[in-house]
Amino acid sequence: MPARILLVAADQSAAAAVDVLTGEGHRLVAAHDAREALALVDAERPDLALVDAELGGSSGPDLLRRLRATDTPGSHLPLILFGAAADVAAKVSGLRAGADDYLAKPLHPVELSARVRALLARHAPRAQQPAVATAPGRVLAFYGAKGGVGTTTLAINAAIALRRNVHRSVALVDANLQFGDHRVFLDLGTDRRSIVDAVTATEIDQDILRRTVVRHESGIDLLLAPVTPENAELVNAEHHHLHTIIEALRGMYEYVLVDLDKRFDEHTLDVISLAESLVVVMTADLSCLKNVRLVLDTMAQIGVPEERMQLVLNRSNAYTGINPKAVESVLRREINFQVVNDYRVAIGSLNTGSPVMMRRADSPIAKGIIDMVTELDGPAEPVARPAALKLVGAGA
Repeated sequence: MPARILLVAADQSAAAAVDVLTGEGHRLVAAHDAREALALVDAERPDLALVDAELGGSSGPDLLRRLRATDTPGSHLPLILFGAAADVAAKVSGLRAGADDYLAKPLHPVELSARVRALLARHAPRAQQPAVATAPGRVLAFYGAKGGVGTTTLAINAAIALRRNVHRSVALVDANLQFGDHRVFLDLGTDRRSIVDAVTATEIDQDILRRTVVRHESGIDLLLAPVTPENAELVNAEHHHLHTIIEALRGMYEYVLVDLDKRFDEHTLDVISLAESLVVVMTADLSCLKNVRLVLDTMAQIGVPEERMQLVLNRSNAYTGINPKAVESVLRREINFQVVNDYRVAIGSLNTGSPVMMRRADSPIAKGIIDMVTELDGPAEPVARPAALKLVGAGA
């Protein structure tokens, strides 16, 4: 849908890249300084603003704060700040001042178009937005019984299926803080914002999270893991950062899906304490079944009700010598969902960065995922959530 876009730049260096927006039908209005920009906001009521971080006389972040102050209840003017790629201080200052996104100079027309399109979709008038429940959103935590069972693939595609097939608003959190794979699986660069931007802000709230999540073309919002393993330490378990973030996201989305780390640490326990369902992903091999048995026993020990555990047998038709009935016999409980094996579809999606639900939505894998999320989306039942979970033997 065509939009009115305000460009605030002291020179013409961005003009060539911005031409792509007028070519897509958007109407561009230009200002050269803060005074002109504020006057045009009143006169033109733009749908989005692009602001140069290197404005003469008034810095980009200063103008962003003044533009953000023009928001009224129920309205939000999307703001994109652009500046030098190496100027991290300007980027951080701009995001704290109210920018929704930051682009490095020189602006690339294709990236600019994609970022503008995503922000306009996210902040469309209320009538154009998908309905959002007034009750707190549901939290689904995905946990792999061992590495390599396809947990991240299922979490990503379940999020997309909830958005595209069940028409829910969805946030997906990569909680594998040291070695998260969502950037790779979704073909995203290392320049995208991450959970570190949220936890290093003055306060973790919905406003900072709106500026930190990354909108994927599928319609889901992503809270990405840190780019480097050492930055994972900034997400503090003692301060329960992940718990605070999930609680805030529950007030913004109908579903918050969390792709958990394999470790049972404080972060994992914080998420499980909030989760309506703990989706345990497994395959039909002995080492995996041994781990699932341990997970079930551990959850029982720390007080997680059995009905909150959802077992997913991934690659259910792969030949391992152990059939689903034998799996249920070993675990002494039913498998809730099965997703078939199709190596070519799965590896093709991984290598192209295009999830199964987008690349092959007609495949048997996609059908299994759609069936799973449709059932999980059934009527919510009251769930007792303890304030905190601790492993048996852990200190008080």
